Amino acid sequence: MINKNNKLSQFGKNIAKYRKQKKLTQNQLAELLDITREHLAKIETAKRGISINLLFKISETLEVSEKELFDFE
Repeated sequence: MINKNNKLSQFGKNIAKYRKQKKLTQNQLAELLDITREHLAKIETAKRGISINLLFKISETLEVSEKELFDFE
């Protein structure tokens, strides 16, 4: 079973993976999400959680389902 910290870490890695697939920098995605690059960096490195509203916005912006963002191996 994957623990909470590993889940948050994998979630952040998934965001980074899909961001890179869209050829977006952290700055570009952060601007689209109306957050700072630092905030996005903390999400991608599991140092910060997110709201459900931001989850939906990330999913929509990266054009992936919420389920894909939570695809933990």
